[in-house]
Parts: sequence; C-alpha cells; structure tokens
Amino acid sequence: MSEDKKLQENITEAENPKGETVSQTEASEIENDSVASGNNSNDVDTEDTLTDQPASENNEVVESADTSSSDEPDDNADNQDDVLGEIDENNAEDAEDTDNQHRHTIPILDYHSMSMENLVGELQRLVRNEKVQAIKKHVDGIKSEFDLKFQDFIEQKKEDFVASGGNEVDFRYNSVTKRQFNEVYSDYREKRNQYYKNLEKDLKSNLNKRLEIIEELKGLVSVEEDMNSTYKTFKDLQEQWRNAGPIPRANYNDVWRTYQHHVEIFYDFLHLNRELRDLDFKHNLGEKEKLVQQAEALATEPDLNKVFRELQILHKIWKEDVGPVGQEHREEIWERFSNATKVLHQRRQDYYKQLDSEYEKNWEKKQEIISEIRQVAGNTANNHRGLQQQIKKVEALREQFFTAGKVPRNKNEKTWSEFKETVRSFNRNKNSYYKNLKKEQQDNLQKKRELLNLAESLKDSDDWDSTTPQMKRIQSDWKKIGHVPRKYSDKIWKEFKNACNHYFDRLHALKNKDFKEEEDNLKKKEACLDKLKEFKLSGNNSKDIDALKKFIAEWKTYGRVPFRKKNIDQKFNKILDGIFRKLNISRQDAELLKYGNKVQELAETDNVNAIQNERSFIRKKIEEIKGDIRQLENNLQFFSDSSEDNPIVQDVVKRVNGHKESLATWKGKLKKLNIMENSLNREAESNDDDEDIDTEEN
Repeated sequence: MSEDKKLQENITEAENPKGETVSQTEASEIENDSVASGNNSNDVDTEDTLTDQPASENNEVVESADTSSSDEPDDNADNQDDVLGEIDENNAEDAEDTDNQHRHTIPILDYHSMSMENLVGELQRLVRNEKVQAIKKHVDGIKSEFDLKFQDFIEQKKEDFVASGGNEVDFRYNSVTKRQFNEVYSDYREKRNQYYKNLEKDLKSNLNKRLEIIEELKGLVSVEEDMNSTYKTFKDLQEQWRNAGPIPRANYNDVWRTYQHHVEIFYDFLHLNRELRDLDFKHNLGEKEKLVQQAEALATEPDLNKVFRELQILHKIWKEDVGPVGQEHREEIWERFSNATKVLHQRRQDYYKQLDSEYEKNWEKKQEIISEIRQVAGNTANNHRGLQQQIKKVEALREQFFTAGKVPRNKNEKTWSEFKETVRSFNRNKNSYYKNLKKEQQDNLQKKRELLNLAESLKDSDDWDSTTPQMKRIQSDWKKIGHVPRKYSDKIWKEFKNACNHYFDRLHALKNKDFKEEEDNLKKKEACLDKLKEFKLSGNNSKDIDALKKFIAEWKTYGRVPFRKKNIDQKFNKILDGIFRKLNISRQDAELLKYGNKVQELAETDNVNAIQNERSFIRKKIEEIKGDIRQLENNLQFFSDSSEDNPIVQDVVKRVNGHKESLATWKGKLKKLNIMENSLNREAESNDDDEDIDTEEN
C-alpha cells in the first residue's frame, strides 16, 4: 500500500475514529469538565514555554518520504524535537482557528488570590468579551480555583452546622455565589459547544480541499507538458494551499508533512529545469534570511511571552510558507535560525529559573504563615473576646497566604493540604469552644427565665416590705448570670426589665404619696412642738397634766415624718420630760403617762391582734431586762464586799438600778394594757348580756 494511501486512511480515521467527525470528538472531550480536586493555581504556565532542547524543522515526516532535498541537517534532530514539537502543537491549535491565537494576549491572572465573588466576575468578563475558543485555559484555571475555594467554604459551613448541634445528613446550604458561577459557566459551555458545532463543517470541507490539492500536487510529476506551465500550476496549487482555510488540529501535522513531502518531490522533479528551481531557491533563501533576522532581533525584546509568540509565528512561516533553499545554504541558514531559537529558549529557561527561585521564597513565606496559624490553633483562647481576636488574626493570615504568590509545582499540593488542615484545626477548636459556650448560654437562658417568671409573679404585689428586697435580689442575681443566645437576649431582657419597672414604678408612686403625707405630718408636728415650747405651767398640777396629755394625744395623731426629720420626736419628748420634772413627776410616771395615750389608741381601735402584739412586745422587753439584771447581779458575785468603791462595781450597780427602773416602767405599761383589755372585755360582756335580754323580750 502506498504512503499516500496510508495517509488518506489515517486522515479518514482521524476524522471519524468512532463514527464521529473530528469536531464532534473535540466537543466530546471538552464536555468532560470535571476538574481534579487540588490547588493547581500555582502551576507554572507552560503553554508557551520552550522545552530544554531545540529541534530541527520538519521534525515529523512521512516515513517513506525522500528527505534528500530537506533544508535541515539531521544531526540536531533528536535534541530539538521537544522544542519544535511544542511549537508545532501550538501552531496546530492556532491553525484550526486563527482567532485562537488571541489567547496569548489575554492575561492569566492570579486566580489563587481571588475571592469566589471575584472569580465569578472574571469568568463573566471573559465569557462576554473574549472569543470562546481562546479562553479555555483561563476558564479551566478559574473553575479549578473556584471549586477548591467553594469546597473549603462548604466544608467550613458544614462544620459550623454540626458544631451548632445539627445533624450532618440534614446539612443544606444555598450559595448565591455558586449559583451565579454555574450560570456563567453553563453559558460558556453552551457558547463553546456551539462554536465547535459551527466549526465542524468548515474544518471538514477545508480538510477535503487540502487533500485534493495534495492529490493534484502528486500528479504534477507525471504530467507531460511544458515545464513552465507545470511550474505555474505548482504555484497556483501553493496559493490554493495558503488560502484553503483551517483544518482540525488532529490532522494538521500529518497533512502538512504529506504536502511538504510532495513539494520536495516536485522540486526534485524540477531539476530538469534548473533555472526555475534556482530562482525559487534564491527567493526562499531571501525569505528565510528575513526570518532569521527577525528571530535574532527578538533577543532584545523584553517581553518573553511576546518573544515566544513571535518565534512560533516565524517557525510557522518557515515551515508552511517558505520552500526549500539550495543544498549549499541549507545547513548554514538552519544553523542560524536554530541558534536564534536556542538563545531565545535559554532566555526563557533563565527566566523560569528566576521564577523557581521566587516560587521557593513564596513557599518559605507560606510555610511561615502555616506555622503561625498552627500556633494559634494550638493555643485557642478560652473566652469570646480573645477568640474573636484570634479569628481576625487567622483571617489576616489566610489573606497573606492567598496573596503570597505561586510555589513550586512539586510542593503545591502538599502546601495547600497543610494550609487547609491548620485552618480547619483552628476552626474545630473554635467551634468546640462555641459549642460549649452555647450549652452554657442555654443554661443561663433557663436561669434567667426562672428569674423572669419570679419577677412576673411579684410585680403586682402590695407587700412592699417583703417584696422590695426580693425584687432587688432578683435584679442582683440577673447581673451575675452570663450571656444567653443572641436571638433570645433582647427579648428576655426586655420582658424582665418591664416586670421590674412595673413593680418599682408602683413602689415609687406610693412613696411619692407617702412623702407628701410625711411632709404634711412634719408641718403639723412642728406646729405642735412650737405650741409645746410656749406652754406655761398654771400651778395646778392636775390641770397641767391634762393639758400635757392633750399635747401627747395630738402628737400621736400625726403619722410618720421624713426620715431626715425623725429627731423631731426626740425634741418633743425632751421638752415633755423637762415639763414633767417641773411638775415633780418621776421619769417612770412620765413614761406611763405618755404610754397611756397609746393604750387609749389601742382601746379606740379595739384591734385584738394589735393588743396581743403589744402585750407580746412588752413581755419580751421585760424578759430581756430581767435577763440583763440576772447577768449583772451574777457578775457582782465575783467581787468581794470590800470592792464597793471599785469603779467597775459602781458602774455595774448603776446599770442594775437603771434596768430595775426600766423593768418597773415596762411592768407598769403591761398593767395599763391589761386594765384596758379587761375593761374592753367587761364592756363586751355587758353588750352581749344586753343583746340576750333584747332577744328574750322579743
């Protein structure tokens, strides 16, 4: 089977390897959009990177092709295959669609340092403004970074959900950012698939045209006609080839090798007309010298990406548009072009060595950041304030990590894994603290609810004396209880404050009323006191005592006075005691006289409980005084009879006598109280007898 037949079959198989067309296969490949989980954002961009060794042109030829007329020697073919292989691959990709070359001018940003929101915005900008076939690498980089960041984000949300008491199987999270990303990415895929669908027909048609041109080119060597006419036909076929349009990238190199092979065969055939061949060799040499000069000039171009793009174009022109040169010039011209390629390649290699050094420094910086986060994670604060400060610190370190730049590819995955693990370690410790804090807050909430219920039950109480200190204690206990969950905090505090305010507002209103009454009582007592100060004895003791009883009775009718003026009662009693002394009335009699008014008040109220309470109070005082007397008299037994002049003994004796006088007074009060009570009882019995008589008469 001929080589041409083999090529035709190979191309047909490439067109339809499994019953599909070439563009359908391409579309099928790009439909597989799953991106491996891993941080690839730091990978070096190798799309335009020259490999280590330059290669000769025409690195791939048909196996049986006659290379006798090839421009390039084979000595350096092996060590240059990689370089030219990369250039050929890029040229094949660009040959499918000239707009695809635009991908070189679209900057690939540092997607690793961008937030999810910014990644969505950049993807949207690319899809709206750029050729869909030119942004595949950009979109893949964005999707890879977005998937990593979203995975990390969603895992953190899940940890927070579980830490707050949720069940992992119940976890759901609706991300607006994720939904926006999916919408833009879906738009990209739709545009891309439509592009390849439209491209399919044209690529297949152009492929058929080129195959027809090759067939016509093959037939030129067997045509029996004037050589000048044959040469003109050859030039027409070359022009048709240049204008035949793009073909599938999978067929590009095979088709070109076949075309080049038959061009060389034609030139070998053309030796029959050396003049025409020499003219073509001369023209081709001039064109290749221009290409060499342009390649050599690129050595001073500072933009290395531009250098490689220009070099790629020069190799494409050298390969596709310029034919062979004379044998005597082939090695020299190729050596110059190859050396220029090596110089540019070495510049790029040096550049990437420098990048590797920078990436190594970035890796060291990221290791320091990871170490700092690990230190924070190992010393997590045990209070809210301290933990909030640590959260801010970790967030700042995370930002530093994302902006620290790329790291060597062989360290990228491990660095990213270490970073995620240290951050998650801190988050787990943080969540553990807040989980325990939540339980504590729930306990605090229960305690505050109990105080709230107690405050609600007391807020309408009228038992001011017992309720007021209890309400104050409740408020004090409330302050000692810690935080409660935020969603309950405001509500329960408002309810508690309202209950307390309700009670104390009532109490203050009552106090304001009592204060006014106390001020009125003060004015009345001051007037009574002024009259008592002006009282003059008449010389008639009985009459004067009756007058003093009226003063005492009037004084008793006035209630309490403001606390700050309570000493007005002492002033009143002091003046009374002075008048009683002028009347030669003993202190005990004076006390009983004043007490008589109180007895009279009890008699008028006829309150059994009040009388009983008064009797209990007097008996208690009597027992206390008796106890004091017994204790003092026991103490005197420790002193001898000759100790009567001892000041201590004298003081004890004086105190005993004072207690005895006080005891007599209290007994006198008890006697008055008993007399009054007996009088009330007899009066009550008399009234009962009168009622019985009336009943019998009726």
